[in-house]
Amino acid sequence: MTAPVRALSVEVCTEERAFAELAGEWERLYRASPSATPFQSHAWLHSWWLSYGTPGRLRLVLVRRGEELVAAAPMMRVHHPLPALVPMGGAITDLCDVLIDDAVAEPAAEALAGALGELARSALIDFREVRPGGAMERVYRSWRGPRQRVSDSMCLELPALPMADLVGRLPTGRARRIRSKINQLGRIGVEWRFVEPEETGPAVGRLLELHRLQWEDRKVSSEHLRPRFLEHLVRAAAPLTRTGEAATSEFRLDGSVVAVNITLLSGALAGMYMYGFDPQLRRRRVDVATMLLRASADHAATDGRRSLSLLRGDEPYKYRWCPEPVVNQRFLLARRRTLPLLAAAAAEDAARRRAKKILRRDAVTDDSAPAEGTR
Repeated sequence: MTAPVRALSVEVCTEERAFAELAGEWERLYRASPSATPFQSHAWLHSWWLSYGTPGRLRLVLVRRGEELVAAAPMMRVHHPLPALVPMGGAITDLCDVLIDDAVAEPAAEALAGALGELARSALIDFREVRPGGAMERVYRSWRGPRQRVSDSMCLELPALPMADLVGRLPTGRARRIRSKINQLGRIGVEWRFVEPEETGPAVGRLLELHRLQWEDRKVSSEHLRPRFLEHLVRAAAPLTRTGEAATSEFRLDGSVVAVNITLLSGALAGMYMYGFDPQLRRRRVDVATMLLRASADHAATDGRRSLSLLRGDEPYKYRWCPEPVVNQRFLLARRRTLPLLAAAAAEDAARRRAKKILRRDAVTDDSAPAEGTR
């Protein structure tokens, strides 16, 4: 006979100091949430808040069973373009979600939905970039008011296999060319290793410097060049590396570091988050994408992971690996008073999709080469 679930209590935390003090119990909940990724870890979210948060906007919805934290929605209040509660993490976070302890999944999701419902009396709940199967789907199913689910960004994913097996999935001619490129890495002397946790800070600094050089004189995300991004990534990567939720790969050629790559690791997937490389590798005709994927794939194919995600973006170079498209979800949740906000957000989303469709159609007739991704 299943033991009854003790009554759940809900609170909304708005204090930054209290958020910092949640680290231990947040991490316990994180590990009890099967769909969680490192983007939902306390190390990532608290670091992000220190770099990007606005005082007075924090809204952490916490559900407890007695003293135990069993669900959490890391949110913040925004006023533009609409009054809304949105997930923490912003544009530099590829996958967003809530955390729900799998042992009390249904009642915790209902409690979370009820708490968000109170907040939705004055603001739209606009929860973006949820990977299919995320815990936010449970909250959506429990929602009692107006709601809408729409598609969000596309991620391209591969099975979490060693590099040799990934190459073996490809058409024969393409597989032969990639094996040749892998052999070339050995011939010219490219070596790589995973850096130790205590080396992570300097390695991340080198990554961002190489990223700047890689995109010099070309269009790049300006956020990746700002000090606050460096501070966030250094602050988050070190503890994630210590707990095995991040792996930083360093590549050397002729004694110098020529590339650095960060892969984020969870129970279900590994995600290639960001890299930087020395432009000299192009001049030496090194296939950088193959070099980076080789390191991430061999690390991802451990601990029972199912997927190696290339994360957001459908840049052409990713398709050579025959990935599976996985479309993130956006959940719009409202109450009767805030239904006009939901309608406005849905209309904006539809207009954006129409514009992208037109741009894609025009790109078919454009002779220019497609742009590379920014990460």
